[in-house]
Amino acid sequence: MVHLRSGEFWMGMDDPRSAQHGGAEAMEDARPVHRVRVRSFWVDKTDVTNAEFAQFVRATGYITIAERKPAANDFPGASPKNLVPGAIVFTRPQQPVSLNSPYSWWKYVPGANWRHPLGPKSTIVGHDNDPVVQVAYADAEAYTKWAGKRLPTEAEWEYAARGGLDRKLYAWGDSLNPGGRWMANTFQGSFPFRDTMSDGFAGIAPVASFPANGYGLYDMAGNVWQWVSDWYRPDYYAELVASGAVADNPRGPQTSDDPEEPGVAKRVQRGGSFLCTDQYCTRYMVGARGRGEPSTGTNHVGFRCVADDEGPIDLHSSVK
Repeated sequence: MVHLRSGEFWMGMDDPRSAQHGGAEAMEDARPVHRVRVRSFWVDKTDVTNAEFAQFVRATGYITIAERKPAANDFPGASPKNLVPGAIVFTRPQQPVSLNSPYSWWKYVPGANWRHPLGPKSTIVGHDNDPVVQVAYADAEAYTKWAGKRLPTEAEWEYAARGGLDRKLYAWGDSLNPGGRWMANTFQGSFPFRDTMSDGFAGIAPVASFPANGYGLYDMAGNVWQWVSDWYRPDYYAELVASGAVADNPRGPQTSDDPEEPGVAKRVQRGGSFLCTDQYCTRYMVGARGRGEPSTGTNHVGFRCVADDEGPIDLHSSVK
């Protein structure tokens, strides 16, 4: 882990659409940009890996949500034959499709779980250092409690991700690929059907395959989304600004609201994934926000842990 001292920073981002590679999203839920103070804490250098999650499962016998049979009460009207364990998997179309049709590339796959992230015929054997995926929010929380850690707040995550660089588009500066060098695992080519692998990867990369940020943290952009502890509300930043003071170690709102999917509670996800591209999703930008339904796992969402100052300390940690 890396120790981050307490400090202040500007959280959120301006409308990126006028920037090169800024994409087509205004990122309205990432405004107003506001001043935030966080307390000192420890943060994992990388996302939790398959090997680390396997150690947790061996020690506890934990069964992830994707490995459990869905409850009929949670899916009224669903056919019993469809109530089988599984998870959501990115399935590459064979030809161009409308970017307004995400069901063209997302499928519920029976048998998909953290051991078989793309379905029952896939495996994590030989992928110990890949970030664990197909973990729902509760799965991530269970791991953090076993490890004596916790999930970061959204404010802690962004403070760490910025690496000391305030008001920048990316965790490394304002250029997507400075000097032609790819700094994160993202999608190049024609989304979603053809990835040219210009960054060297199609799909997930092992952790720390790309340069660390200014705090020595890896993969704070791209590769896999990361769960954080905050409930999602698009108006939460405005609530913080309305107080007229620097937001002191904010822990997130008490409830969730997503106007695009009323009635479905969401947790915040941060960092973007290997599927992000300026053609569709530019949320690898460090101030951008994502969200996900807490009981749902996919093959591009993982997590990393943090700990309070009195929490566990890796003897090989570096202090920033």
